[in-house]
Amino acid sequence: MAWSHRRYLLLLGCLFGVIWILLAISPLYREDWALENALVVPFLAGLALTHRRFPFSRTSYTLIFLFLCLHEIGAHYTYAKVPYDRWVESLTGGTLNAMFGWRRNQFDRLVHFSYGFLLAYPIREIFVRVAQAKGFWAYYLPLDLTMACSMLFELIEWGAAEVFGNGLGAAYLGAQGDPWDAHKDMGLATLGALLTMLLTAALNMHFQRDFAQEWADSLRVHPERKSERRKQKPKP
Repeated sequence: MAWSHRRYLLLLGCLFGVIWILLAISPLYREDWALENALVVPFLAGLALTHRRFPFSRTSYTLIFLFLCLHEIGAHYTYAKVPYDRWVESLTGGTLNAMFGWRRNQFDRLVHFSYGFLLAYPIREIFVRVAQAKGFWAYYLPLDLTMACSMLFELIEWGAAEVFGNGLGAAYLGAQGDPWDAHKDMGLATLGALLTMLLTAALNMHFQRDFAQEWADSLRVHPERKSERRKQKPKP
């Protein structure tokens, strides 16, 4: 990894460390903050341990950084109580909830959308560089995995709510009385990932000369190689 790339990664790491420490001070609900960070710690450890063997692009590291910052804001206040309306009112004199007619805190919706919108691109890097996905599959598989992970997280939230009960469980779940909360969260994550993949495809279509050929090749049924057929042929 080039030194400039390492310095950029180190800069993002230091910035996130400062943000994490500041938001770890007197969170609104300490138990919920700890639960929200239960997945962040191993995720960051995984990034740190694999950054030499599999360094993401600067774009991917930046997108991951932005998502984690949003998540830490939600962990500090609990997602259902992030005072974004108060912040907007102090700047503009009006509130977003009043402007759009919202009746609930929408910060969790923003983060679920951002999960797909910000993390689908890093996921695509993994498929392209490790699984060597190309063409259609290089855009569909990141979308599919984003949807699957979003569903898995909703199951984790449900399990946590059952285990920890109405107090901590409700704070972690953040449904705010909406019976379709999980469906809307998964839908927004899917929408975010879809937009990112469409944007990435549009950019590659413009700059990649063999985009159309690669897309067509990825959907073509390739005949078996002769060597593979010989290996599979039963011996007499």
